[in-house]
Amino acid sequence: MSTHAARLIAPDGCRSLPTPHQRRIRNGAAMPTGPNSQSANGHLDSRRFRQVLGRFATGVVAITALDPQDGRPCGLAANSFTSVSLDPPLVAFCVAHTSTSWPRVRGAKVVTVNVLAEDQQSVCAQMATKGGDKFAGLEWTGSPGGNPVLEGALAWMDCAVEAEHPAGDHVIVVARVLQLDTHADGGPLVFFRGGYGGFVDAS
Repeated sequence: MSTHAARLIAPDGCRSLPTPHQRRIRNGAAMPTGPNSQSANGHLDSRRFRQVLGRFATGVVAITALDPQDGRPCGLAANSFTSVSLDPPLVAFCVAHTSTSWPRVRGAKVVTVNVLAEDQQSVCAQMATKGGDKFAGLEWTGSPGGNPVLEGALAWMDCAVEAEHPAGDHVIVVARVLQLDTHADGGPLVFFRGGYGGFVDAS
């Protein structure tokens, strides 16, 4: 079996403040915590929260649809995507309350999840922008549900939204997979510690 090593494209922009580390006791052992993990009132520091969770590597997807109002392609990027259930086949992703793209995508009966490849960082950046034509210069074909499948994406899934659960400053979207298939070959686009990267064969 081959092993892989992450190759980061961009560095992490967050830095720890040079203050003494706190320690907490769990099961009789001292466990280190990072600097400024909590504020004086006991709430987690948002920057530290983002920094620590950034150590969990995730894939990146583009969620696409055709706007039912004008028939134009629309979409957004997300790294909070996961499989939920095999029976029934369910996936989930998170969308910020402030997203102006999600209402357009959500208006379609079917939305399509595109699994982005490691050479699609520019596609991800384009999908993550606010306003403008996110599909300018991008090549795509139609999925069985009629939505954009981006050229170079590793896989696609046509999905129907089943539920939306408000959660803090995001909405957790649960969707049923209707059809899916692999698309292009290659490695995945990975988000880790504030940067994008891929995998190289280290065998």
